[in-house]
Amino acid sequence: MEESNFEGTDINHGSITHDDFKQPEIRSLSCSSSEADGLEREDEADLKRLLMADVGDLPLVPPSAVDSNFVPYFAPDFIKPGHDQYVYRHANGLCVIGLAPTHLVFKDEGGVKAVDFNVGKSDRSGMKVTGKRKKNAQHFESNTALCKVCTKDDTSYIVRCCVKGSLLEVNDRLIKQPSLLNSVADREGYIAIIMPKPADWLKTKPMLLGIDEYKKLRELS
Repeated sequence: MEESNFEGTDINHGSITHDDFKQPEIRSLSCSSSEADGLEREDEADLKRLLMADVGDLPLVPPSAVDSNFVPYFAPDFIKPGHDQYVYRHANGLCVIGLAPTHLVFKDEGGVKAVDFNVGKSDRSGMKVTGKRKKNAQHFESNTALCKVCTKDDTSYIVRCCVKGSLLEVNDRLIKQPSLLNSVADREGYIAIIMPKPADWLKTKPMLLGIDEYKKLRELS
């Protein structure tokens, strides 16, 4: 059998030669070593800017956990004049309820001496909520009483929910350590945690003040 030889063969009236089978020219995409070093230095500089903040841009006092994770709202004169309360709302919807610094209780000499969660028809401190579905959580109105706070001159004040929702927790540490209200009412001295439904929160929010409005109302710096 004779070997096939395609060189010079006429196909479709054209002549095919070895030149037609040459590999296409591939351009090099690689960078020079100097260009690569420059890109690497730029990447390192960008990473350094992200990881190491400029000292001049940092606040003099680092933000607290409350400032970082919660949006503060206030309910001034809630139900009664001078009964100022705060509502710190987390991004997940949880609301921490407590006494604002301008509440009348802090104007009494001697400060708070007792906190009683046995108000209404039940002892709020005896409620135990369990599971992801918050079993046993009671649903309260915004004006429902959470506890009674007593000062050393025997004056008492009712602290209320401020928002309509499910009561998830009360701060029972206040029963044995009521002095937390005198020193850290905005942190460890909180009163309760409530979870409102999104629709209920949207109704309540317009009735609350933001921190700037609250400071302006109470003439705080």
